[in-house]
Amino acid sequence: MKQHQGVHTVERTYTCDVCNRTFIKKGNLKLHQRVHTGEFPYRCDVCNKTFNKKGNLKLHQHVHTGERPYRCDVCNKTFKQPEHLKVHQRVHTGERPYPCDVCNKTFKQLEHMKVHQRLHTGDRPYHCDVCNKSFSDRSNLKVHQRVHTGELPYQCDLCNKTFNKKGNLKVHQIVHTGERPYCCDLCNKTFSIKGNLKVHQCIHTGECPYRCDVCNKTFGSRWDLNVHQRLHNGERPYHCDVCNKTFSGRRNLKVHQCVHTA
Repeated sequence: MKQHQGVHTVERTYTCDVCNRTFIKKGNLKLHQRVHTGEFPYRCDVCNKTFNKKGNLKLHQHVHTGERPYRCDVCNKTFKQPEHLKVHQRVHTGERPYPCDVCNKTFKQLEHMKVHQRLHTGDRPYHCDVCNKSFSDRSNLKVHQRVHTGELPYQCDLCNKTFNKKGNLKVHQIVHTGERPYCCDLCNKTFSIKGNLKVHQCIHTGECPYRCDVCNKTFGSRWDLNVHQRLHNGERPYHCDVCNKTFSGRRNLKVHQCVHTA
């Protein structure tokens, strides 16, 4: 306890001359200054990727060795990094330690909470360099860019169909298994996708929680809202690979493609 209290009482004598942030230890200041200098002095001898901390290099090297030394004592799942194990363990404990200070929604990971808060602030810092569409999350930008590149990196090992999202592949695989694990507790109708269950439940509740900020029309799913908003912004991200005609929705593209195959 006394040692911890020293954190609050000890003088922070080392100051960064760029941003004035202060530190207790000179070594911590030195590490911090690499944020400004861009210095990455630790290099992986396998792939030449560089890091600003020796500890980060050691964790990275597990990628090459396949070593997963951190094991969950509940389900025995293994991880390369202790932080990943800690986050995983919240699946078992139900712990969600990061609350949004606007709506009190809670999250297992700090980064997920920060991304969520952009719903409230409207901040969309990640921009597509092809069409300038902006996103609140880097991973969403990465997925979106596949619309332009045509990349479909996830392949079904049963029928070889490919997908631009891992989640879409998982949903597709249910076609082969016939699994419908999501059940409506009002009418017992079952669904293969959790999102489809949520949309269906709007029939019972009358709830349409997704509102267009241009015309105020409401929708039962975020996907339907996103497609609708293309009426306002003119976005047509789906291209016919035969005649290059563009469409705002994937369904419209599929209907059109019948013109070429008929």
